[in-house]
Amino acid sequence: MRIIKYLFLLLLLSFVALTIYIATQKGNFTVKSSKVINSPKATVFGYVNDYKNWQKFSSWIASDKDIKLSYSPTTAGKGSTLTWEGINDSGNIQTLYTKGNDSIVQKMEYNGTSSDVFWSFKDTIGGTKVTWKSVGKMDFMLKVNSFFGGGTQNKLSKVYDKCLANLDKTLDFENTTFSVKINGIVKKLETFYLRESFTSKISDITRNANVVFPKILTFCKQNNLPLNGKPFIIYHTYDTINNLTKVSFCIPIKEQIFTSEGSEILAGKLDAFEALKTSLTGNYTYKNKALEKTIKYTTDKHILIGSNFSHLEIFTIGKNESLSPSKWLTDMYFPIKPKVIPPPYRKVVKDSTRIVPTTIKNEVQSEF
Repeated sequence: MRIIKYLFLLLLLSFVALTIYIATQKGNFTVKSSKVINSPKATVFGYVNDYKNWQKFSSWIASDKDIKLSYSPTTAGKGSTLTWEGINDSGNIQTLYTKGNDSIVQKMEYNGTSSDVFWSFKDTIGGTKVTWKSVGKMDFMLKVNSFFGGGTQNKLSKVYDKCLANLDKTLDFENTTFSVKINGIVKKLETFYLRESFTSKISDITRNANVVFPKILTFCKQNNLPLNGKPFIIYHTYDTINNLTKVSFCIPIKEQIFTSEGSEILAGKLDAFEALKTSLTGNYTYKNKALEKTIKYTTDKHILIGSNFSHLEIFTIGKNESLSPSKWLTDMYFPIKPKVIPPPYRKVVKDSTRIVPTTIKNEVQSEF
């Protein structure tokens, strides 16, 4: 009996000693995980920046089917929040700061532990290098879990690694899922627009669009010009051999206006025309697939296209409307050349009995 008491006292003393040891350990922790994501930097940043997408790559959310999520009215950018209540995990996260497509700073409460969260996005070979870092302080219970679970850094690093792997897989699906649909011949209505035109490499269209469209939209805002649709591009020429195109980046407006002489931004009017319409659903990088399918269709159906310009592209659903590239929609219009209708044949019968008077032409005075 005495031996049992000694063993119990020893066990109690050991427990007290272990408790004191755990409680006196430093509570600061830093967790960092990195991975190269096979997607453009802007796409990766935009996807992470919107909390509506977190349930698709956050392992602790995806693993709990009964978890309840709640969002702030704005789910992306500074001030946006996400709160979760699950069986094993609960917490919230708020975005404090974002910088371009380069970084995100957040504050997170996870199972009672507070941490500062930092994301960085850098272009690299093969895609985008994403680094996810958390700096925080553990409470007593987290110290206990850390002691018996192999350390907070080790445990959270595995969670972060899994989340980044999910992010890569999810975005790979988003960027490789696309479809092309030939809608047939339609009537494109008259449109007034503001434009900036120049000659560009075809491969630089996306980069130029990211610069020019915001510039025209700012011009519209400064001059209180109401918009009348989605941004579009007119390809006046399209030389795939030399990778060159004469192009106009356009923003549709409700009324025709006149811009000052010498302005980079000019006003224009697109007359109504008949066109073959093709719709590309998915990442814009598959544009050439849509062009190839359209050319094959026009060849098979003997349709002549490209009367006044090569084609027109409208960004019906883009990154401003959806951060999922698989849901982007680009509508392409190829103007149809009008059919040449020969004049009706009229048989002329010569009257042999008619006397034709002789006409004497006056000589035209020479200019020399």
